[in-house]
Amino acid sequence: SATDNAEELIKNLSRIMNRARQDSITTEIMEIVGGAEAMNSGN
Repeated sequence: SATDNAEELIKNLSRIMNRARQDSITTEIMEIVGGAEAMNSGN
């Protein structure tokens, strides 16, 4: 039914958004770690 289709669409879009958010968080963490390593390698 239309309700089932809408619920499935919401579930899929939520999964996509969560994945995008997690990818963004992972990228930020890697940048922070990279910056910290660069600072430590100068000492």
